[in-house]
Amino acid sequence: MNVRIRGRSAFAGLVVGGFVAGASALGGGTMGAGAAGPVVLNGAGATFPYPLYSRWFAEYNRLHPDVRINYQSIGSGGGIAQVQRGTVDFGASDAPLSDDQLKAMGRRVLLIPTVAGAEAMSYNLPGIGTGLRLTPENVVDIYMGQITKWNDRRIAANNPGTALPDMPITVVHRSDGSGTTFIFTTFLSEVSQAWRDKVGRSTSVEWPAGIGGKGNEGVSGLVKQTPGAIGCVELAYVVQNHLTYAVLRNRDGQWVAPSLSSTTAAAAGGAKRIVQTNDVRVSIAYAPGQNTYPIAGFTYLLVPQDQTDEAKGKALAEFLWWAIHDGEKDAPQLLYAPVPAPVVAIDERIIKTVVYQGKALLAER
Repeated sequence: MNVRIRGRSAFAGLVVGGFVAGASALGGGTMGAGAAGPVVLNGAGATFPYPLYSRWFAEYNRLHPDVRINYQSIGSGGGIAQVQRGTVDFGASDAPLSDDQLKAMGRRVLLIPTVAGAEAMSYNLPGIGTGLRLTPENVVDIYMGQITKWNDRRIAANNPGTALPDMPITVVHRSDGSGTTFIFTTFLSEVSQAWRDKVGRSTSVEWPAGIGGKGNEGVSGLVKQTPGAIGCVELAYVVQNHLTYAVLRNRDGQWVAPSLSSTTAAAAGGAKRIVQTNDVRVSIAYAPGQNTYPIAGFTYLLVPQDQTDEAKGKALAEFLWWAIHDGEKDAPQLLYAPVPAPVVAIDERIIKTVVYQGKALLAER
């Protein structure tokens, strides 16, 4: 899936503190600026923020027709790999890169959190609408293959008065390397020692049960067309596809639906840890807080700190600045939580470190 745009800059991801990974150039099939046409920036990665990113690219293009942004929504794993290979100008990932992953990049790569989003447990149960209650333990047992019918007593206990069908549960999960998977398996690992030991958390895992769909689009599509199915899908996709979804019990024992407000509550807690540690790589899955939704995470843009094309690097830095300020205003409409103000301040400092031949590319702010 490609989005073609023009604008003044493009996406990037940054990590507070830098995390050195080398100093090679982005190469591949990207196009530089020139008199013959606009600056062209190519990116790839996460499907989780794609509904918002596609709007950002289009709006930025409308405002700045001198930049075109192409983005492939291929999953976080693919985005990380393409940044490492140098075939794109920026990547996108819902999974923050580890120290080892950053070192393996071969150059200094930065990450910048753009928004926070929620992942809904979407299901397809004829006659039952949104609002089925599931505990975190229910979700673990379903994905472990230990709850196989919708009328299982462990689900029924949380839903008195609901006529649950004697229907097999079809578990749907991601088939590709995915930051959505990273956030979801982080939640499952926080809930269950057994899950942590057997499966763990990663962008790609050996799922104990179920069938795979590619991207949030693929998972939501499978859920929609399969009676009895359940899948973890980014909230914007659930709403756009008119899917039903569960209310979950959070860490504080409260029943909470995925929403802008409950995602914002999770992001606020994560912001405190970012400020304390000066590291944007924090988890907000299964975080404490009465109003906090338990399956949530920040999503990041990835960009080499040392740019090899001055015009493209400048366009990238200018776009990033626009995204964390004006672009954030679009986030609530698509049910993403803007990054809190303290994180915006950290993002600003990071963007100012993007350089070409040692020279900062962002105009003075």
